[in-house]
Amino acid sequence: MFQAALAQGLQDVELYRLLFWNHALTPDEVRLFGEKLAAEFPETAYDVYLWLASIFEVTSSSTDNFELAVHYYRRAADSRPEELDPYLDACDCYDPDLNIPPLATLIEFVKGGEGKVRNQVGLYRRLAHLYDLAGDTEQCEHYRRKIEEGSPEQGT
Repeated sequence: MFQAALAQGLQDVELYRLLFWNHALTPDEVRLFGEKLAAEFPETAYDVYLWLASIFEVTSSSTDNFELAVHYYRRAADSRPEELDPYLDACDCYDPDLNIPPLATLIEFVKGGEGKVRNQVGLYRRLAHLYDLAGDTEQCEHYRRKIEEGSPEQGT
């Protein structure tokens, strides 16, 4: 069905969303279809990568799925660097009991959005929280100061 939809050039993203949630598909098949869809219709890449990330986040039966979720949040951020959502959504899949995805990985990813996303204050809030979870008081305070200072893009 996926190949037929692609062959017909169907760009209805809702159709593909239903296909992605087909529980009969293996994670590799979901990834393959998603990558193919993003390549075939680049204007849908951001949404496709967010969907893939959310699929792997909610089917987090293994550490690998958390890694795949973060991988696709990165891809979404790469396709629309100004958007804050991929960074926040990646952080939302953090499990503190298991430390997955690892805090260091999340911090590195979120820091990558500095200077790119429109809402820098939102990014700073999340970084302050991540550093607080990591027990890094110095960096936590650094980002809290940045929140208070505001960002030039927001005029605060």
